[in-house]
Amino acid sequence: MSERKVLTKYYPPDFDPSAIERRSRKPKATGPKVQTVRLMAPFSMKCLQCGEYIYRGRKFNARKETPLDEKYLGIQIFRFYIKCTRCSAEICFKTDPKNNDYACERGAKRNTEPWRVGREETDEERLDRLEKEEEERDAMVELEAKTVDAKREMAVADALDEIRTRNARVERADRDGLEVGVASVVDEEAERQEREDAEAARRAFESAKRLDDVISEVIMEDDESTSTFSSKSPPETNGAAFKHDIAPIAGPGMGKAVSTDMPPPSFKRVTKKKKDHAALLGIKKKPTLV
Repeated sequence: MSERKVLTKYYPPDFDPSAIERRSRKPKATGPKVQTVRLMAPFSMKCLQCGEYIYRGRKFNARKETPLDEKYLGIQIFRFYIKCTRCSAEICFKTDPKNNDYACERGAKRNTEPWRVGREETDEERLDRLEKEEEERDAMVELEAKTVDAKREMAVADALDEIRTRNARVERADRDGLEVGVASVVDEEAERQEREDAEAARRAFESAKRLDDVISEVIMEDDESTSTFSSKSPPETNGAAFKHDIAPIAGPGMGKAVSTDMPPPSFKRVTKKKKDHAALLGIKKKPTLV
């Protein structure tokens, strides 16, 4: 076993290379190209020799033949040879590009398929059928086109009615000797709303101005009354404290009395006493001995 892996082999002393038989090259095979392939039965069939049924999808080792002279519209036709699973009889079938199917040639009979039973249609019939199918597919397109046409016709009819009405008005005006003009369309509702808004704004500004005048008059009267009262009543002294008691002043627009018993404000800085938070934490300070 190790001799086949070496680079140089052993040749005995009496080795004669001329005694080795040379293999003669066979001529190239002529005819269609044949090769072995693995395929499945493309249709159900019945063997004509033994009556064995071969169902679709059964796998076979088949010979594939490529005949050079058989083509359909430039599409190559292939022929396959298989053997019956019971009697080993040869069965032959080929491709059918015209009908997009397979055709059984010999050795077996194709089973009846209800969906394939019928008269074969010609090329003209096939073209007519394809055209009808295309028209059925375009049913929605036709419906949309009809809708667009209907809208266009309605728009044309409206335009014609408007032209007829305008022509009739022009003829009537010419007959009566009147000048034809285009009346300006005025939106009365918008004008009314604008007038109401302007009136409301004017009233609001007048009421605000009147309120400012009343407030200024009240302030002036209060100042005059306060100065008069302070000049007539002298201050009263009572041994310990000094008080100013001013009677309530009633003025226009003032419902409550004003009292000035509060002491005069002081601007002295007051230092707040700090709170002792040690008691809250449970800390007891020791008393100082000093």
